[in-house]
Amino acid sequence: MARKPKTFTVASLNLNGIRSAERRGFTKWLKKNQPDHLLMQEVRATPDQVPDEVRSPVGYNCRWECAEKKGYAGTAIYTRSMPDAWVPGVGLDWADSEGRAIRADIGELSLVSLYLPSGSSSEERQERKFAFMDHAMSWLAGLLEEGRPMIVCGDWNIAHTEADIWNPTGNKKNSGFLPEEREWFSEVLGLGWRDVFREQHPDEAGLYSWWSNRGRAREEDKGWRLDYVLTTPDLAERVESAHIDKKAGLSDHAPVLVEFGLE
Repeated sequence: MARKPKTFTVASLNLNGIRSAERRGFTKWLKKNQPDHLLMQEVRATPDQVPDEVRSPVGYNCRWECAEKKGYAGTAIYTRSMPDAWVPGVGLDWADSEGRAIRADIGELSLVSLYLPSGSSSEERQERKFAFMDHAMSWLAGLLEEGRPMIVCGDWNIAHTEADIWNPTGNKKNSGFLPEEREWFSEVLGLGWRDVFREQHPDEAGLYSWWSNRGRAREEDKGWRLDYVLTTPDLAERVESAHIDKKAGLSDHAPVLVEFGLE
């Protein structure tokens, strides 16, 4: 008789386009690492645009939440468990049309893949990001009020503290490290969400998950930690390990993997 697993692994990954990630070895990475739940952002495609082994890998139940605009944004969840329900969106029309969230309810556990907008391209995009953040605060509070064990993974497009960015002094006026963005993230944690990766590595520097394509940022590890795994307090107490797979090379982001113990 096969032994039941004592842990389960959750991985978060911004693909920067699933077709591009596949050319860089996404399927091989998935077969090698075999996370129980893979939560992805910026798929930038529709399921019909990728091969079967990418669209619905063997052993996984998959759901994509695609943007109406072709080749843009979108989220997805691949899970070994059969969800009882899939819940798209955050309840904000323009954001939901961009496919910025998808949720899977599996027994008592809920998983959410979330992709916050970037504000780096223009003031207009930054204002839209702030609008999303305002809405998301009440949405995230509502998730906690459900009282379910829950994991929200994704690209938050915010480096929370100075430890989460290679050059904090030079980036204080840049989108993703603005004081109001960082304060908002602190308020999210103040609601009760737990940044379990940082809790596992409280004093460690260089925990970056994204690097600019400019210059030699990746080679010199001049990055930002933009990808977070937030959990409800009950799940935070069950984290056994957490790491960033900087060698994956699938996109400009690296996968973040967290292992949880089963009750």
